[in-house]
Amino acid sequence: MNAETVMQELEALGKERLKKMYIANGAHEPLFGVATGQMKPIVRKIKINQPLAEELYATGNYDAMYFAGIIADPKAMTAADFDRWMDGAYFYMLSDYVVAVTLAEADIAQEVADKWIASEEELRRSAGWSCYCWLLGNRPDSEFSESKIAKMLDTVQNTIHEAPLRAKYAMNQFLYTVAVSYLPLHEKAVETAKAVGQVEVKQNKGKSSFLSASENIQKAIDKNQLGFKRKHVRC
Repeated sequence: MNAETVMQELEALGKERLKKMYIANGAHEPLFGVATGQMKPIVRKIKINQPLAEELYATGNYDAMYFAGIIADPKAMTAADFDRWMDGAYFYMLSDYVVAVTLAEADIAQEVADKWIASEEELRRSAGWSCYCWLLGNRPDSEFSESKIAKMLDTVQNTIHEAPLRAKYAMNQFLYTVAVSYLPLHEKAVETAKAVGQVEVKQNKGKSSFLSASENIQKAIDKNQLGFKRKHVRC
């Protein structure tokens, strides 16, 4: 299949209801409004195809960009490639659920995510923290430096309340993920989450809502979910 054929198939799967939902979350034209589950039959035809993924991502069409992340070959992508994809990720569903997810399957994931976390750009910071969530929730604990993750917990405690909106969400999720999926620092993550407390996030219309990693961690403990690791990062 070539890019044109994929675009035609995606367009045929588009639903106006989903299109409106994606736009409400920050997407903009062009997009079709395709349910991610509906993409799987096309993915099975193509499998992994990095050149095609690059063509589709470059269209700027949200559905095509999401699809590109599924068929990309992360191990064939360089740090510059991931930076280029981040340049095109104009809202969090692309930065955190396409680029960060794809990066999480690359050998250079931590190196690139560390650089993004140190960035002043909201979506790069968000993607960096999100990538670690995907990594910690999938890879063996032995692949991570305990001292490094501990320092990252300290960074969250010291900076989350002043962080940009999307970074707050990702950092809050990082607290939860360390507590649940990285057992060497479970206790520290629990204490850090308690110290952080509720995190205020202001929505577009000025209303505030509050995130609580501590509450969600306790729910996971109650459900005996400690040590959870997902088999796959990408769908």
